[in-house]
Parts: sequence; C-alpha cells; structure tokens
Amino acid sequence: MKILHIISQMPDLTGSGKYLQALMGYCTENGHENGLVAAIQDDFLLESPSIKPDRIRYVRFKGPGLNFPIPGMSDVMPYPSSVFSTLTPEQLAKYEIAFKETIKGAVNEFQPDIIHSHHLWLVSSFAAEIAPQIPLVVSCHGTCLRQRALCPHLKEKPTLLSTRVGRIMALSQAQKQEILTTYPAAREKVDVVGAGFDDTLFTPGKKPMPPPVELLYAGKLSRSKGVPWLLRSLKSIRSLPWRLHLAGGGSGEEKALCVRLAKDLGEKVVLHGPLSHPDLADLMKRAHLFVLPSFFEGLPLVLMEALASGCSVVTTALPGTKEVLGHHDCNRISLLGLPELAAVDTPHEADMPLLEKTLATTLAKKIEAIVSKGVPDPGETASMAGACTWKQVFERIEEVYRKARGPGIRNQE
Repeated sequence: MKILHIISQMPDLTGSGKYLQALMGYCTENGHENGLVAAIQDDFLLESPSIKPDRIRYVRFKGPGLNFPIPGMSDVMPYPSSVFSTLTPEQLAKYEIAFKETIKGAVNEFQPDIIHSHHLWLVSSFAAEIAPQIPLVVSCHGTCLRQRALCPHLKEKPTLLSTRVGRIMALSQAQKQEILTTYPAAREKVDVVGAGFDDTLFTPGKKPMPPPVELLYAGKLSRSKGVPWLLRSLKSIRSLPWRLHLAGGGSGEEKALCVRLAKDLGEKVVLHGPLSHPDLADLMKRAHLFVLPSFFEGLPLVLMEALASGCSVVTTALPGTKEVLGHHDCNRISLLGLPELAAVDTPHEADMPLLEKTLATTLAKKIEAIVSKGVPDPGETASMAGACTWKQVFERIEEVYRKARGPGIRNQE
C-alpha cells in the first residue's frame, strides 16, 4: 500500500513523533511505501531511512506564512510551541489553509491508497475534507481528547471527523471508551491496537550495584507529567542513597520550574535533556527504578520500554496504565492512586501535600528494598512488557488498514 502519514507536530521529540517514525519503519519493512505531511519549525528536517525526502511535505511554522510556533497537542511541548486554546481566529484560519494546501498537494502527488493521520483533532478533520475518497484512519494518542476538553470552541471539526473517518485506533480499552463517550458517532469504528516498543533496542541490561539506586524519569519536563511533584517528593527523602536521571525536554515556565527544583537537589539529579532512542535505551539498561508520576496519559509507551529494560516501575494508576499493568501481582510495579483532579491533567492544590508524601513514601520503600536486597532480576520485568512489541502492534495496525479499505483487499495484496 501507499500510505500517507499526517502529523500536526514535529515528527520527532514527542511520543506521537516517535510512534510515527517507528510506524513508518515497520511499513517499509512490510513492503508499504510512505508519504508524509508534518509540521516543522526553525531548521528541522526529518532524516529517516523509512521515507524518501521527496515524499515529505512540510508545513513550516515560525516563518512568513505561519509566524507563530507549532500549536502543541500538549500545552507544554519539548520545543517552543503555541497553545490551541489561545490561538486567534486569524491564526486558526492560517493554520487550516496551510495544512489543507499541503495535504492536497501530497494527495495529488503521492496518490495514496490510505491516509493515516495522528490525533482526533483539527488536521485529521482537514484530511477528511480534502480527500473524502481515500480511506482515512486516525490514531488517538490521548492528547487530542485532552484538547477537546480544553478547547470546546474547537469541537465542531473533530465531531464531524468522527462521522467521516474510516477507522480510529485506540491505545487501550479505557481510551476506546473515552473516545466513544466523546464521539458517539464513532461507535463501530474504534479498534484497540496498543502501543509498541522496539524489543531489539529496549532489552534487559546489567544493572550497577547500589548504592546509589539509579532512578529515571523520561518525558516532558512539565506539571502535567508530574515532574515538580516528583522532585518535591525526593527532596523529603534526600538523605537516602538515590540519584535521579531526568531525560526529556520542555519549554517556558514549566521547564524552568522543573530545572530549578532539580538544581535545588544538587548532584543527586542529572539533567540529560532530550535523548535519542538508543541513548534512552542505554540509560534504561542502567536504571533500577523508572518513575512516571503523570496526571494524564493515553498509554505511556515509555513504561513498556522501562519494563523491557528490566526496571521496576512507580507510576500513577491512570486508566490505560491500570488496564495494561494492573493485573501484575508483584512488587516490581507500584500504581499510585490519584484523587479527583481539578482539570483534565491538574490536581487540586489542596491535595498536593498528601500526594507528595505518598510518592515519597513509595519511593523510599523501593530505594531501601533495592539497597538491602540487591538488584532484582531484570528478566522478571522484561517479561511483563507482554504483547506490546512493535511487531505485534503493527500486525494489528495492518488489519485496521484492511478494514478501512474494505472487503477483498486482503486477496488483492
């Protein structure tokens, strides 16, 4: 098949960007041809063995036509970004024109058999309008549902999209239910495909003997990911033998807050900045405990990568995470309950002292256990990553492509 991929973010640095690149790699391995429409800014250009440069069409931001940063699917991105809820009508109009023109050009030139767009949001709706004759599938990464809650004034086009899309891919059964609650018209169109990790890259490594216990967080440096919560919790157990590695980028005041809190902990925190997948895999191999105290996620792929690398895990008991990890009855995975949130990814300020105490207590117990009992067998957690390898996920994605194209396609390919 000729597959035109569309992403309204930079095709790198974010979870959906990494997902896209892995997806294109598996498409190539399985004999499909890739085309791409993606947002970029500054001097970024994608270099990937999975797509020819002349098969990529960019929508360039921070330039003459679109003189503002890329609007982020999260309000805090690992690069300078705009926020959908604050875009002016003029900016939204320019955004729509730019993506529609670029998608139209890519469709006319590439003549795809199928369009695979990312996020149940504005750009996917533009694709449905521009090329109604081409089967369209959309991956939900969770942040699009968050934007729907934060930007009710922009809900019209995504609502129409839910009536026009061929298939929608969800990360989990919990996310599928959220999609159906938000977009009832999609009731017969949602398939759960999961999220995949590269099992050739993320594998158990030889862990160093503690102390210190090597802790790792990987993701955006933002409040919604719980990074300030993590850093404040660690401050209260500073006397224990741990070292935290913070891997990831951010922007604006939230990144500045995270960096300031990290520096308050001195040499006990190592700031790595954004890492390539191979560098992150190397760091995970050396880490004992992976911590993801996020207030909002779809299905965090980084948890699967951490487990596959032999890390124990402390994370919040969000619906998708509970669905995938909640059935493991072991001391290698700790799921932290959350109170009712003030907003989709924001706790009530009055709950923060208790949250910080709970996280600090959990981490202290984990750290003390690793110091006293030694490093657990990395293979124990690696087996918990389950059916989340990219090979398995891509098989499910290919089946969705066939459903979208209709009966008889399997026999023609």
